[in-house]
Amino acid sequence: MFFLRMIARSFTRQLRRRLLIALTVCLSATVSVSMLGVVFDVGDKLNAELSTYGSNITVQPKADAVVSDLYNTEGVSGAASEADPTAFLKESDAVKIKTIFWAFNITNFAPQLNIHATTSPSGCSGGSSCASVPVSVVGTWFNKSLKLPSGETTVVGVEGMRSWWKLEGAWPKDDSDQGVIGKTLADSIGAKVGDTITLHKKTASGENHEQNITLTGIYDSGDDENSSLYIPSSTAQVLADLPDSVDKIEVKALTTPENDLARKAAKNPAALSQDEWETWYCTAYPSSIAYQIEEVIPGAVAKQVRQVAALQGNVLQKTQAVMILMTVLSLIAAAVAVANLMVATIGERSAELALLKAIGATDGAVSRLMMAETAVISLLGAIVGAGLGSGVAQIIGQVVFGSGITMRPMVFVLVFVLLAVTVLVASASSIRSILSLKPAEVLHGR
Repeated sequence: MFFLRMIARSFTRQLRRRLLIALTVCLSATVSVSMLGVVFDVGDKLNAELSTYGSNITVQPKADAVVSDLYNTEGVSGAASEADPTAFLKESDAVKIKTIFWAFNITNFAPQLNIHATTSPSGCSGGSSCASVPVSVVGTWFNKSLKLPSGETTVVGVEGMRSWWKLEGAWPKDDSDQGVIGKTLADSIGAKVGDTITLHKKTASGENHEQNITLTGIYDSGDDENSSLYIPSSTAQVLADLPDSVDKIEVKALTTPENDLARKAAKNPAALSQDEWETWYCTAYPSSIAYQIEEVIPGAVAKQVRQVAALQGNVLQKTQAVMILMTVLSLIAAAVAVANLMVATIGERSAELALLKAIGATDGAVSRLMMAETAVISLLGAIVGAGLGSGVAQIIGQVVFGSGITMRPMVFVLVFVLLAVTVLVASASSIRSILSLKPAEVLHGR
């Protein structure tokens, strides 16, 4: 009881220094909680942010994947190539992507049928001067509602996968004769929103097919896709006489950045041990999601978009490194400040401490008293700082990612442990001066 009264009375004296210690610990706790809170949640946030810029997994027929590997054509879409595809997947199999183990991490997907057709410039009335213009046509889903085998309903399509496109007009409706045209192609044929263009296509059987397409919008993608025309996949299949056929599926998934295990599995999953395989299969790596997609879609090869995966890993590592560095620096600053404040406190209370030693208190008892006083005031500062740090983390999440940060309990446990160690080290280095106090000299003013 006497010990507790001594601690309580210490707060009525040297209140300014006590508040400075509490403020120092509070600021350090604020920085540490906010930075570590973001560090533990930044992986999901970065993946969600980067996934707005398109797909990170592509699914192709095995034959196309082999050609891509042999001739280094990875990343060249069917819309940009000169020949129509010769290998296909079933469009009806695309819905199976939402049946894999990581189905909830699949945020969007869209099948594509990339074909080539011709059209005539706007206002062309025929004649030898009216040359046909080649058109790269992409048949796809725009905003398609799918009923899953589980009974749930999901909406998928390029409308949610091309968020960076600047669209003049509106998106087409699925299962219609509508389309959106790239700005470059629209300029070359003089097309405007609301115009109807006629596509001509010679099928593999030699038949000539025509299809009128009403343009509901003109998009600017900022890349080669500006030279393409996007129409519903059902319309493209009729035009090319390729029912239920697609040559590519773009998949957007929330993934975990790759590590050594993921890279090893990407090369050869069969080379993994049983424990490694289970860890890899049950972690949302791009390679494990791609592997599971191959399991459910016959004749398919799923590949991750390497540039996106590398960007996610690099950005995540650098972001985490900066935030961890800021946390370490804040703890070092807190240790230095607390140590200096403790030295000043002991200097001002030297007479009181000498008197305690003169009446029988041991060096250990006096040291424990000083440590207990510092621990109590530091705990109060840490609690306030933890609350402020949570608020700062939410502000960072809203400003940078547009969503809140999920504060995990382990963040608070880790910060309190780090602060306890910091305060203990800072106090111990300062309290050593108590051992050198000689009651007789101090009390006689020497």
